Amino acid sequence: MKKLFHASFAYAVAGVLSGLYYRELTKLNGFAGESQLGLVHTHWLVLGFIVLLLVLMLEKSFGMSAAAPRLSAWFFWIWNAGVVVTGGMMLVKGTLVVAGADAGSKALAGIAGTGHMLLTAGLVLLFLALRKALAAAPQKAAPLPAAPGHLPAGTNA
Repeated sequence: MKKLFHASFAYAVAGVLSGLYYRELTKLNGFAGESQLGLVHTHWLVLGFIVLLLVLMLEKSFGMSAAAPRLSAWFFWIWNAGVVVTGGMMLVKGTLVVAGADAGSKALAGIAGTGHMLLTAGLVLLFLALRKALAAAPQKAAPLPAAPGHLPAGTNA
């Protein structure tokens, strides 16, 4: 659980700093157009900070890492790789656009696509781990309703 907490915190810091970077770089270059640079802030805050906090709550509630240790570990590393690669490529491409350089490289698009594939694989791993944790969780039986016209034992009418 500590890994999830620390990674979530790191993405919160990275998200805030990327917003600062976006604001200062565009102001410095007098850039007023559209670029992917402005989206890095929200991607790192949502995909890194918020999603990992939600996974931390799922971990606390259902014990995914105990029920599915390998799936949980794979999720953690694949998801983080996807967030870093996706956000990093948005940062690179956005910086190139703001600087006036060509950001249309097929190599950059391919790396960004790899980041999205990692995110997709991470989601699949998360759901597999969660399914395993839910199956391993003890089931609470609902109390049986009293028969019509009968009072439960120990009650006075």
